[in-house]
Amino acid sequence: MGDGLTWNFQTLFKILCVLTPLTIGLVILDPEEVTYIESQVKGVIGRSVVLECGQSVPTIYIWGFTRPGFSDIRAVLYNYGMGDKLQKMASMFGDVKVLSDSAALVIDNLQLAAEGRFTCQSLYDTNDGAKLIYIFVDLHVLVPITKPSIQMSISAPVEGSAISLLCSVENGTGPLEYIWNRQAALSTGPINVSETTESLLNLTSVNRNHTGWYTCTAKNEVNEVTSDRVWLDVIYGPDQPAINITPYALNSVGYAAIEQDTVSMTCSASSNPPSQYIWFHNNSQIYTGQQFVIERIARSQTGSYMCLAYNTVLNARTKTTIILTVYLLPEGRPSCSATAVKSLEYTMLSCNWEGGLPQASLRWANWRGNFLGKAERSINNQVLPSSPTYSGKEFICQATHPLSRSRACSIRLEAPDLLTPRNSVTVFEGSDVYVTCILKAAYPTSEIVWHNTRNESVWLRPKKYLLHQETSWSNLTIREADGDHDNGTYWCTASNVVGSSRLSIQLLVNKYPTPPNVTISKLLYGRQRTEVVLEWMTQGSGDLTGFMIQRRPARRSLRVRGTTEVEQSMTDPYNPWQIVASSIDPAIRGHKLGGMDPRVLYAFRILAVNHKTTGYPSEVKTPADPPFSALPAVIGAAVAGMLIAVVGTVLVIQYIIRNRESIPYRPMNCRSRLIFRRMLMLLPQLRVKTLWKTENRLKRPAQVLQLRRFSPLRPPSNHRLLVLSKEIAQPQNQPAPESLRWTLRKQWSSRSRRIDSNFDQVILMLVLSENMKGTLAH
Repeated sequence: MGDGLTWNFQTLFKILCVLTPLTIGLVILDPEEVTYIESQVKGVIGRSVVLECGQSVPTIYIWGFTRPGFSDIRAVLYNYGMGDKLQKMASMFGDVKVLSDSAALVIDNLQLAAEGRFTCQSLYDTNDGAKLIYIFVDLHVLVPITKPSIQMSISAPVEGSAISLLCSVENGTGPLEYIWNRQAALSTGPINVSETTESLLNLTSVNRNHTGWYTCTAKNEVNEVTSDRVWLDVIYGPDQPAINITPYALNSVGYAAIEQDTVSMTCSASSNPPSQYIWFHNNSQIYTGQQFVIERIARSQTGSYMCLAYNTVLNARTKTTIILTVYLLPEGRPSCSATAVKSLEYTMLSCNWEGGLPQASLRWANWRGNFLGKAERSINNQVLPSSPTYSGKEFICQATHPLSRSRACSIRLEAPDLLTPRNSVTVFEGSDVYVTCILKAAYPTSEIVWHNTRNESVWLRPKKYLLHQETSWSNLTIREADGDHDNGTYWCTASNVVGSSRLSIQLLVNKYPTPPNVTISKLLYGRQRTEVVLEWMTQGSGDLTGFMIQRRPARRSLRVRGTTEVEQSMTDPYNPWQIVASSIDPAIRGHKLGGMDPRVLYAFRILAVNHKTTGYPSEVKTPADPPFSALPAVIGAAVAGMLIAVVGTVLVIQYIIRNRESIPYRPMNCRSRLIFRRMLMLLPQLRVKTLWKTENRLKRPAQVLQLRRFSPLRPPSNHRLLVLSKEIAQPQNQPAPESLRWTLRKQWSSRSRRIDSNFDQVILMLVLSENMKGTLAH
């Protein structure tokens, strides 16, 4: 089928008639029974769109396309049961394909040429016969909006003129809607400037408020895009200038300034473009610029100052004039104070504000508003008698000067008011403790004075008391508190011209609980009597922080007339005890002391300590001599004896080996060597190389041949021979040598008919080997 083939119902009917033999039982319905379905689908150019052709896969279907304004149908894709066949013209719509397991048409990368009517002619083979369905899909291809641009009729209009702004879009499917926004230079966000949705914005009479950044946003049903912002600059001004003076001060004719001060005058006139400013003093031009600064202004600079604002674009001018008077103001502010004079008998009120030209006028008034005395220049002092009635009352000093408003300072007289964070303090004996007094309110200020429990000033005992004092508080530290002398009441006192205050603080000094008693369990001398080892136990319960060991001499040994020693008793109940060890850990129950004189017998006692409190001393004991022990001597003698025995045995064996030729013996024959070898097999743990060397030296070449040809005899019981050899090796348990020798011969004769004459030599070697084994094992 060609691309130009026109499809209609009759053509499809002919095709179906041709295909009738291919389907079994297929019945073609009448044209009046054909089903028609219409739908509309919108797709966006460059994206994907799906065109449905029924809910199930038809037996035969054909997709066709009709362009807008035309009636003919062009084939796009068909399927006669042999697979999908895509026509060449489908490429103009985009990437066309059929959705899997359906007859739906999918167009990827949709093109504008795909806009039109798509027809799906589908044939279904049902139980009721063949069914023909026509599905018409009207596809509308939408084009997104491109970025709009703004054109202005006038970029810099003058305030009051008309202007228009046009928002243009190159591409985009209509209808289009436009939104206009404006953002001022100092605003945080844009605002809507018009309710119109058209592309043209008309401003019939612009003003300075229309100045700002303008944007237009165009949108359709696909997207919306905002243009780049453009600046609308409205030309206006200048307005009437305003002059701001720093520092600011007014008088009856205008502004006032203080001589020698720096005066800054700033002229501001709203204008676009910004105004140019020119300053005039007494109608003479003195400066060009917005801010005019006069450093160290003088009285000669008093007069009129005019600011002229000028707009260069509009060629417009405005001006403002002020009058400036220069004075000399006293420095700072007036200050007030109160002082006690003549030992708190009088109160002097002082008010001071010196300098200035003219000088400031000062005058005192009481809390009722009544003036005290007359006005004075710069300094005003008033003396009042001391009285408790003035406590809590306010006195005011009023100051006046031509350069400033009326100024004032005030004071309030207050009687001392003492308080303390702790009215009662408890501390253990031996600790430092401090007490505090706080001066809550007092004017004129007052010094805090301390007295101890005996009403003595703490200044008299600087070693006992430490004083730390500030304006509003005072700390008294009592060093090493003692329960016998420091218990009691301490006083702090403060006084001024309107009253006094006294506060008591109670101090309670407690002793630490008594620690438990101690008993000495061990007290022994060292070997040289220069050190002592002590051990002790505690009895009962109680807190303790350590132990203390004391000693004193009990007896001394003196040498008189040669080597004679005479013991001199030194026991004296008034002889003081010496502390030889302190601060011993409370968990320790033993201690070693050294560096003692061996000629002196010392007495010792131990005390438990709980901080500053010591317990009852233990019983007094003198050290005993260490017990005698013979175990080291016995062990040393045994070790020496064993070493001598080993050395002697080794020397005897070496002598026998080295002098074996001179020692008489009968040579062994093969039978004797065989017996010797089998006896050695009974003691495999004895691998004595010397015995093997001895046996090898007894061999002869001829005898070796006989030994190889000789069949070995079965040895007697291993256990029996082992017992006999041990009996021979231990003389204290052996019977008569002959009986042992005879017993061993008898054991061998029961297995052998002939007894070798050299059997005694074999027995001797076995005994020597057993002796050496026992010595080495020991």
